[in-house]
Amino acid sequence: MEKQTGVNGKNEKLKILLIDDEDRFRESLSKQLGLRGFDVLDVNNGEDAIKIVRHENPHVVILDQKMPGMDGIQTLKELKKIRPEVQIIMHTGHGSIESARVTGKHDVFSYLEKPCPLDELITAIKNAAQERVYALAKHEIPDVAKTGLKDWLIGVQNARPGFILLGVILFLCILITPAPKLTSLLSEKKAGNPMESINGFSDYRKMEIGQTITEYYGEKAKLTQKTKTADGKVVKSAPSVDTVVMKAKVMIGVLVVAALFWATGAVPIGITALLVGVLMYFFGVYPADMVAQAYAKDSVIFIFGVLALAAAISKTGLDRRIGILLLGTSSSLTRFALFFAPMLAITAGFLSEHALVAFIAPVLLLVYMAAIRTAGLKQDRYLVVFMLLTLTFCGNLGGPGSPAAGGRNAVMLGILSDYGIKVSFGQWVKMGLPFVPVCTLLVSVFFLFVFRGKIKTKAINVAEEVKREAEKIGKMTPDEYKSAAIIILVVVLWITLSDKVGMGGPAILCLVLLNILGVLRWKDINGIHWDVVALYAAASAMGSGLASTGAALWLASSFVDMLPAVMKSGDGLIMSASFITGILTNFMSDGATVAAVGPITVPMATLSQTSPIAVGLATAFSSSFAHMLIIGTPNNAIVYAVARDPETGEQLVTTKDFLVYGGAVWLISMAVLYLWVILGYWKWFGLS
Repeated sequence: MEKQTGVNGKNEKLKILLIDDEDRFRESLSKQLGLRGFDVLDVNNGEDAIKIVRHENPHVVILDQKMPGMDGIQTLKELKKIRPEVQIIMHTGHGSIESARVTGKHDVFSYLEKPCPLDELITAIKNAAQERVYALAKHEIPDVAKTGLKDWLIGVQNARPGFILLGVILFLCILITPAPKLTSLLSEKKAGNPMESINGFSDYRKMEIGQTITEYYGEKAKLTQKTKTADGKVVKSAPSVDTVVMKAKVMIGVLVVAALFWATGAVPIGITALLVGVLMYFFGVYPADMVAQAYAKDSVIFIFGVLALAAAISKTGLDRRIGILLLGTSSSLTRFALFFAPMLAITAGFLSEHALVAFIAPVLLLVYMAAIRTAGLKQDRYLVVFMLLTLTFCGNLGGPGSPAAGGRNAVMLGILSDYGIKVSFGQWVKMGLPFVPVCTLLVSVFFLFVFRGKIKTKAINVAEEVKREAEKIGKMTPDEYKSAAIIILVVVLWITLSDKVGMGGPAILCLVLLNILGVLRWKDINGIHWDVVALYAAASAMGSGLASTGAALWLASSFVDMLPAVMKSGDGLIMSASFITGILTNFMSDGATVAAVGPITVPMATLSQTSPIAVGLATAFSSSFAHMLIIGTPNNAIVYAVARDPETGEQLVTTKDFLVYGGAVWLISMAVLYLWVILGYWKWFGLS
């Protein structure tokens, strides 16, 4: 007997529910399907079918349209409410055009007249099982195999019990592990000496002389209590050091658990984002209002704004015009990788790389969908991974290009100025810009090499695909002109006023204007990927908690302590500073990473007769290497949000793709920084 297994590669028999009130026909068909390897359940009415679907979770339902009592249509509606992913084949001996039309309105996979040839029915069942896989992805329903303990622990994307248990164990281990150095850092009084070990604390400059991090955090988190002495004086009582140490450990535990869950897909991304807040609330890292404030950063508003703006651009068709403008020379994937990607990275060195990625990512998804349609394919995942990851990684690599590339560079300029060191715009560009095209080209070559032979769509002409899509929609409409004007406005505001109104302010202003102009409706905004917004909000809250409790300072200084002596001066210090930053920036915002690491490594450079400019620039440059996790940078979050199949809802670029390909690109970035920059042209410039 042939065993009919699930189409998703699991060694699990396809489970069929047969619903038919004709007993002899139902029993005969059930026996035939059982002999062909299916796991068949059968009932003679809709009421019993509902119970079976609730408890047995069949993959495919074969449903008789004409039944006494609850008929086929009513049964179908009830089954879809319980399990929207189940695929239903409507089977009837009273077929007509009208009955087919009626059932077609209710999400029926297939309509077959009864009786139909067995092979035709089996083909329909297998196709329905394949469609169920897409439906599971569309409705974000995990499908965990029940074939053994190992399979259960590994689970599937968004439901991995083994990694959930591992996260709980790691979190508890972190809480009970002694941390004497953390206690020492939180107890040290500020002396005002730039060389002291707590100089890397994020709010060091706001602390008073003689104040400890414990006392400062206690006031900030409203843990300090005021009591009256016997003589009527009001005395402040700071929380104990052990209390703040525990808060810092909680934040380190949150970091580990969130990184584990985001990297492995143990639970949905949005749920992990909520878990960060749950732990911060219930372990009292901040008061309730401060936890909420930590979630609502400008970068979060920016992510929300650009996702909604991208929806408006796509709705009007303007994305196709933008695609022609930006991708007009990419007549092949090779030209896309070797010409477009380096030019994008250089541009990102001077303009907002987040805006560039936000505008181009939807266009590339459009190109992808058009290309697979032309090639007659249902899916070509490697093609979309190639294009979208090339886009975001090259956008990230524009960071070292100039001081204007991001807030992290401004943070480093501030740290250097604290030591009386000035770096001009021209000096920064001279030291940073040569890195950008070299690294981008190597990353592009890496992608061309790795994906050779894997991409099914042959001879794709990116520019032609965009042009063909644009021709389908004819001349520009009034809504496109309005959207184009709004986009120009937002870019101008980002360039000229972002220091005062942030990146989020202009983005939401544009949403309001687009609605007033009748282009964008609230329904369009509701359709964005809110899980990605929640993810970035959680990353912001986590970064705030790590910095305020002193946990980020402890992580950075612990990395430094582990370095061998040779890595604490000269080229070794420059490389180790960039290595530490390159790791941390994947878990924290790039600005927070530079703020945590820079104050530790820059004074080490002055003590060891190493160039503080070289150490500072290497630290700032490597903060752009946030390739491995979605939370590393808004670029990654935007690409992840866009990379969903518009027809099936399937996630096309996964967290695993970021981890695997991003890890490789991280190594390339570090190698170029060491060999081409630090040991290369910096030596020619006398910087070491």
